Amino acid sequence: MTDFELSIDGARCRVWPDGPLWDNKPAAAIGRLAFDNPDAGASLLRLACTRLQGSGRTAVLAPMDGDTWHPYRAVTESDGSPPFALEPVSGAHDVEALKAAGFGPVSHYVSARAPVPEPGLPAPEVPGIIVRPWDGSGADALLDRLFALAAGSFADKSFFKPIGLDAFLALYRPLLGAIDPRLVLFAFGETGDLAGFLFGLPDLAQGPTPNSAILKTYASRRTGIGHLLAHAFHEQARNLGYGNVIHALMHVDNISADRSVKHGGSVMRRYTLFGRRDGG
Repeated sequence: MTDFELSIDGARCRVWPDGPLWDNKPAAAIGRLAFDNPDAGASLLRLACTRLQGSGRTAVLAPMDGDTWHPYRAVTESDGSPPFALEPVSGAHDVEALKAAGFGPVSHYVSARAPVPEPGLPAPEVPGIIVRPWDGSGADALLDRLFALAAGSFADKSFFKPIGLDAFLALYRPLLGAIDPRLVLFAFGETGDLAGFLFGLPDLAQGPTPNSAILKTYASRRTGIGHLLAHAFHEQARNLGYGNVIHALMHVDNISADRSVKHGGSVMRRYTLFGRRDGG
């Protein structure tokens, strides 16, 4: 089934009938919400669900642009600070419309801001692992390796849906010109195999001289490597002159959220993924 646009007066969205699994069952996804008011938004969401039911899709996730590789989640709480680079942004009526259309909370996430650490904090001990920043070369080969590692590391996460290499490259290639290679870190094993990576970038939403570095995502093949990469990222951010680090888009139950607190992280935004089931 192919995705499609849907609109009525005062509201529009895009519908992906073949979204990710939700509790091991196929779900549709609705994203790119644009509502002039909550009533119009709720009416459009109900219409989308009705059409999906006719195609056998009775479970729907929103807001989600097809899968978790693309923007998803609605902002449900904020400290009022401007959005950071690559952060999902919600419309003023999205949450009210979702609730009025029968969608309820499915999963919760946070972003936090933490000061860079003081020098001298010891690195976690992970025997046989060396962390190095990217040197900026071999971008295509690098992305191929990241795709292989990310696809395996994220496969057991909620709402995971595999994508092909071409789709992965389409997501990450446009970012290469905007990132600082020194904020992209790799963990290598004793034989030179890639054991983990951390993707970070300057918060370019702050302008040409940002004060924040964003820890966007990381993946690893062994316990402890993620912790080591996060430590190295904070050290790198301080050495590069950043004042703080944004721990972006963490699931509230993930260990990364606990580590954010230990780094002095203070929640700046909360997000919710909503869902609706209709019989079946």
